[in-house]
Amino acid sequence: MLAAGLDDPLPASGRPLRWGVIATGRIASIVVSDLALLPDAVLQAVSSRTQAGAEAFAAEFGFVSAYGDRADSGERAGVGLSGYQRLLQDPNVDVVYVATPHASHYPVALEALNAGKHVLCEKPLTLNAGQAEHLASVARDKGLFLMEAVWTRFLPSVQRAAEIVASGELGEVRWIQADLGFPAPFDPEARLWKREEGGGAVMDLGVYLLTWALTALGRPRSLTATAHLNSDGVDTTTAMTLQYPSGAQAQLLASLTTVSTQAATVAGTRGMLRCGAPLFNPRQLTITLASGEQRVEDFPAAGHGYTYQLREVTRCIQQGQRESPTLPLADTLATMSLLDEVRSQAGIRYPGD
Repeated sequence: MLAAGLDDPLPASGRPLRWGVIATGRIASIVVSDLALLPDAVLQAVSSRTQAGAEAFAAEFGFVSAYGDRADSGERAGVGLSGYQRLLQDPNVDVVYVATPHASHYPVALEALNAGKHVLCEKPLTLNAGQAEHLASVARDKGLFLMEAVWTRFLPSVQRAAEIVASGELGEVRWIQADLGFPAPFDPEARLWKREEGGGAVMDLGVYLLTWALTALGRPRSLTATAHLNSDGVDTTTAMTLQYPSGAQAQLLASLTTVSTQAATVAGTRGMLRCGAPLFNPRQLTITLASGEQRVEDFPAAGHGYTYQLREVTRCIQQGQRESPTLPLADTLATMSLLDEVRSQAGIRYPGD
């Protein structure tokens, strides 16, 4: 069953919401281009580390206000305010999308909630489960919407895969395999390769892999994990095996150094399902039954595919919901706990652990 609005995410679902976007990197550009497709989304404000950067982004996409870092004035003369702090002071912003590097998700999202803003935060929501639990607690106490931006969860193809598994067509699911890898050029200054920024394969790619395992089999009984760490302590490849009480297993691999299939297979006692690459945005599912019968299901996309999660956030806030029923905070906290265990076993450490 598709979540509300996922069949067609573009028509308005209620009153306009005024969005603030924190950070102006590549992912922000892509997501904002999809946000602009929603008729009930107002591009209200954007923040960047520099005023020039914020203004350039605002001009490109049509934001009303742009905020860069500057020294404050008036009673707090000489006190420096960051661009995102200035944005959070804007009374015309209803909801913020946090697109900063991983390590700053927690402090920025926390400030946004404390400023009374609803929050959509890029994945991973935080660097550990404790931080995620605190954000969830603050959001609930303040009656604000909070969601991790696991856009894959809302795609029609992934929703359909979950529907097929739940229908029993594949029989009892016994095995899942998913890999997501690409050879990323090493750059010690890039976020992906900086341990202090939460870099590495598992935190960048692991959420997508776990999405397939948790969608098909739920939370595991236990897991084992190994990783290869470079000289900076960044995991370049991490392997995970999830074990379930039924005897089912999920074998997952994330890598920053290898070409991979970037596909997922869900295998059961009566058939199997394979998603087309890339598994974080599949446009095709192939279902093969034990009888030899096979069919292919194709899925169109609206924009780059982020429109589905953006419609869900918009709809939930418009209707007064404080969590998405498709991706509740309990699911994010479960994923963060699994990632904590993976890092513990694999020896992946971040500042503050």
